[in-house]
Amino acid sequence: MRDHRWISRGHRIKRREFITLLGGMAGWPLAVRAQQPATPTIGFLGSGSAEPYAVRLRAFRQGLDEAGFVEGRNVAIEYRFAADQSDRLPGLAAELVRRQTSVIAAGGIPAALAIKAATATVPTVFYVAGDPIKLRLVPRMNHPGGNVTGVTTMGAELSAKRLELARELVPTASAVALLVNPSNPNTEGIIKDAQAAARSLGLQLHVLRAMGERDFDASFATVRQLRAGALVIGNDSLLVGRSEQLAALGLRHAVPTIFQNLEFAAAGGLASYGSNNSDSYRQAGVYAGRILKGEKPGNLPVVQSTKVELIVNLKTAKSLGITVSLPLLGRADQVIE
Repeated sequence: MRDHRWISRGHRIKRREFITLLGGMAGWPLAVRAQQPATPTIGFLGSGSAEPYAVRLRAFRQGLDEAGFVEGRNVAIEYRFAADQSDRLPGLAAELVRRQTSVIAAGGIPAALAIKAATATVPTVFYVAGDPIKLRLVPRMNHPGGNVTGVTTMGAELSAKRLELARELVPTASAVALLVNPSNPNTEGIIKDAQAAARSLGLQLHVLRAMGERDFDASFATVRQLRAGALVIGNDSLLVGRSEQLAALGLRHAVPTIFQNLEFAAAGGLASYGSNNSDSYRQAGVYAGRILKGEKPGNLPVVQSTKVELIVNLKTAKSLGITVSLPLLGRADQVIE
């Protein structure tokens, strides 16, 4: 019996000591946080599927690393992808806001607009190929104010340049097709610029629309039926995420096809002309890191990337019976043979 009372008394002593310890800890919170800082979390929202974002996310993490943050070491990243289903974006954006993320990064126009609608307080860094003021993401470029900043590249206007490139690569063409995603907010601007360019070049322009992979094969078949000399693909995150698939379809249907990124030309597309997406995502990662360090997004000017790269796949040109002029080859930033 004495042993039992002794054990109970010992338990009571330990309990009193524990309560005393808890009381002492009440005065420690700042010290405890300094010794064991909470790991910040970044949310990333993409309009497409995870796999096509791999290269861009690697560049984003590189930018974070440059700012002093490494995923899994001193920062966590929550990834959300809408898999090209735009109706899922509002829910995914709201979910990232509820997760109390320190920063949210948005890849592409639909994702950026979804985050913009979901929060006016969580710091947001976007990457878009278009005018962020016209898209109402920010009111100003140099000092955007609020909780949003990011990186922008030339978007709709480059489709007209690609049309000129198509004419140069296929000078005998009298008609050219343009493939767009009708759900992209930039689509009307892309079509308008391309129509103006087609008129100035004396070309007939056929506009084709694809909202998903199910429409791709039929679009290329339609180009052949219309006897269009080439196909230009408009700026869009859905289409960018399917660069390799689109390049393969161009080869299968023997359609000279021009798009915007290196991955497209490397996969067999005839030519690409556009901004360096990897560098833009790297810059977005740098901005996310700077915000984690305490800078306010409203004080960070929107980065405007104006550098474009021309890449020509000479092997594909030969398979299509296209002779690439020496002046064009001389202008190319890269020639794939």
